[in-house]
Amino acid sequence: MYLYTGRGPSSSSMHIGHLIPFLFTQWLQKAFNVPLVVQMTDDEKFLFKGKYENETGDNLDYYAGLTIENARDIIACGFDYKKTFLFSDLDYVGTMYPNIVRIWKAVTNNTVNGIFGFDGSANIGKIAFPAIQAAPSFASSFPVVLEEPNPRGTKAVCLIPCAIDQDPYFRMTRDVAHKLVGKDHAMGGKPALIHCKFFPPLQGSNGKMSSSDENSAIFLTDTPEEIERKIKENAFSGGQETKKLQEELGANLNDDVSYQWLSFLLEDDDELARIGEDYGSGSGEYWSTGKVKARLIEVLQDLVAKHQEKRAKITDDEIRKWMVQRSILVKEE
Repeated sequence: MYLYTGRGPSSSSMHIGHLIPFLFTQWLQKAFNVPLVVQMTDDEKFLFKGKYENETGDNLDYYAGLTIENARDIIACGFDYKKTFLFSDLDYVGTMYPNIVRIWKAVTNNTVNGIFGFDGSANIGKIAFPAIQAAPSFASSFPVVLEEPNPRGTKAVCLIPCAIDQDPYFRMTRDVAHKLVGKDHAMGGKPALIHCKFFPPLQGSNGKMSSSDENSAIFLTDTPEEIERKIKENAFSGGQETKKLQEELGANLNDDVSYQWLSFLLEDDDELARIGEDYGSGSGEYWSTGKVKARLIEVLQDLVAKHQEKRAKITDDEIRKWMVQRSILVKEE
């Protein structure tokens, strides 16, 4: 088995919502002692968000540069270098190309348009891209990295931890997987998925955090002061309007962003339960929104500071080493 996840580099800094799935993936790698491939979809971000100016040309290189900065954040999550391969689509697509072509052959244009809602105005790159995201689901896309030279290889099955909005790509992949592998392939070649729910934005518990709205997110480059300001000013409260009502009714934990974030970030389940009981009842140490926000600020400042310390030690040369093709198979002792 191997793990496959990815990141579409759209900003120079990742935010907390990006970090959580990678921390989960790092836990899976350690728990299962398996190799991991991380796809950096710089091509996708250019196809969907890139620009062209008559005087300056396009900005493809901009997204290639974001790949390096985002890779720095990913490496800082604590992955095992010997078992991890990071790759940019712009650099690695040639190795995956045979499988990409097979997926193109197996999936119709109508299917892609139906799944992703493309119409006649979409550039052809958008329509072609889903096959590029699907290709790493097959070990044969990594003849060196996973030592799978057989184009219909049967050596490894793929587990994909990803946000739930990526599900359409892999539903498409699972539908055609049998056409890319031999009949004796475990699971018929279909990748397995673990969905991560969205980390809610500061303004409310619905939707997802966005890199384009800095006040909706805590970025991994934020200072302690910025973290405190954003939580105090922007974190939506499920608490009541007055102290009296809060003590009588307690907070709505489902709507309160600070509590929801703590449910992701606190490792101590007993502490989380105590905060929920106090805040939900309007009594005890954490009876108020201010108390809960203060605890969240402490947790975030500690998490981000530790991440920044690790990130600062990662050089460009080290990043390039993680992106060199080499075997990452776990060797038996």
